[in-house]
Amino acid sequence: MSAKEIIIKPQKNLFTLGLKEMWEYRELLYFFVWKDIKVRYKQTVIGVLWAVFKPLMAMFIFTFFFGSFAKMPSDGIPYPVFVYTGLFLWTYFSFSLLQSSESMVVNANILQKIYFPRLIIPISSSLVGLVDFFIAAFILLGVMFYYKFTPSFKGILYMPLLVFITFLSAVGIGSFLAAINVKYRDVRHIVPFFIQMLMFLTPVIYPVSMIGGKYKWIMAINPMSGVIETARVTILGTKPIDWQLMFASIYVSVILFVFGVFYFRKTERFFADVI
Repeated sequence: MSAKEIIIKPQKNLFTLGLKEMWEYRELLYFFVWKDIKVRYKQTVIGVLWAVFKPLMAMFIFTFFFGSFAKMPSDGIPYPVFVYTGLFLWTYFSFSLLQSSESMVVNANILQKIYFPRLIIPISSSLVGLVDFFIAAFILLGVMFYYKFTPSFKGILYMPLLVFITFLSAVGIGSFLAAINVKYRDVRHIVPFFIQMLMFLTPVIYPVSMIGGKYKWIMAINPMSGVIETARVTILGTKPIDWQLMFASIYVSVILFVFGVFYFRKTERFFADVI
């Protein structure tokens, strides 16, 4: 009796995002997320406290230089509260983008041995950042109570949507960069610089109201602009939601997700050979 031979071929229809297949492999997605969480904090001295230390240090530095010296406007909000409401979402976005862009190279050995939906890898890398995000969210509550701000219930209701938009943007851009990084390793050097520059094009340390006129389109095409601005106005209850900016963020994040995942699936058939 001859041994059975199993041949794995890529799907012919590349115009689907493969979300159904992702659902079928959801247990593997959970495994990757749990593995990355354990590896990330293994052999660290303070463990998950790094999730507290980094955004807090960034808040202190930005408050010292931009709040005290540069006198950056903050819409009448204490600058530490103002900047932290942007930082805790931005930190999740930047972490997810960086990790997902490098995820395929980091898991090269697994890619060459077994078949599974490759999209699981960048998605799991983005989900890992939610641990730090929830810890940072509790720190935000502490900062707000210190400055006698009570979180708005509306902000709590909007937060799942804002996190989901952030996730879509990070996975979309991260999947696209992960696919390119398989062939061109320059990506791992470019992405940190890109993230650093993008932060200054995002209203993390300054209000959206500072950017107007002919440069307002920069805010509209940046999906994190509407996310951070909406988080501020809903959590702090300072002014009405800018729905135009919010809908622009949703629209751009969906486009980035569909484009990134589509490009990833179009090129994933070559990953095991090139990597």
